[in-house]
Amino acid sequence: MAYVTFQEIDFRYGLPGPLIIRGFNLEVRRGEFMALVGPSGCGKTTVLNILAGFETPTAGEVLVDDRPVRGPERDRIVIFQEPDSLYPWLTALENVEFPLRVLGVSRSERRARAAEALRSVGLQGHEAKHPGHLSGGMKQRVQLARALVLEAPIVLMDEPFAALDAQTRLILQEELGQIAVRTQRTILFITHDIHEAIFLADRVGVMTAGPDSTIKKIVEVELQRPRVRGSAAFGELYEQINQILSEEVRRVLRREDSLL
Repeated sequence: MAYVTFQEIDFRYGLPGPLIIRGFNLEVRRGEFMALVGPSGCGKTTVLNILAGFETPTAGEVLVDDRPVRGPERDRIVIFQEPDSLYPWLTALENVEFPLRVLGVSRSERRARAAEALRSVGLQGHEAKHPGHLSGGMKQRVQLARALVLEAPIVLMDEPFAALDAQTRLILQEELGQIAVRTQRTILFITHDIHEAIFLADRVGVMTAGPDSTIKKIVEVELQRPRVRGSAAFGELYEQINQILSEEVRRVLRREDSLL
């Protein structure tokens, strides 16, 4: 049964203007890790923002647990590509506990919960550091810890590892995969990286080139965890998704060539 449902979503920025997304339909199961890939500009982030409640569809409706999304709520938390949402004057522990403070949770309870969340993402011993003294990967861990401490059932991630170096990115992918299995959060993950999508997701949705973008195909990732990137099955899935995505990227390139 679907936990998150996109029903015939159209979206455009202002009037007049082309539809960025047209007839977008997607169902995400409770506890599922869903990844979206697609050509640049196809509207992947717009889909995430609509579910987050940051954007309102031009037509159609998004449901969470059969309730229409009317704006941001505590059941959905967003982790962005850049850690701009961290407060530089607060320590890592204080950043993680801040939303609990806003909710009126007692000091002792929020400190304990924030410390546990930081331990769960491998930041034990770094609680007293400010964001300016943390690496990019550590900042993203703090963002993830804040998502965990709020216990939001839905986590929305917009290319959270894109700005990191390759080795840190691989390590955080492994850690996120373990956290996803352990916590059973429902995750919508936006990425340009097919390898990343296959390594993390239960299903990968491939979007068509924009404008008028929609879901072209959903690919099931039926690989045992932990996943082996160099396995034959992993490679076969990569080739399948890459072929689908390449067709859409070539559409973009042909369109750009026609404008020259």
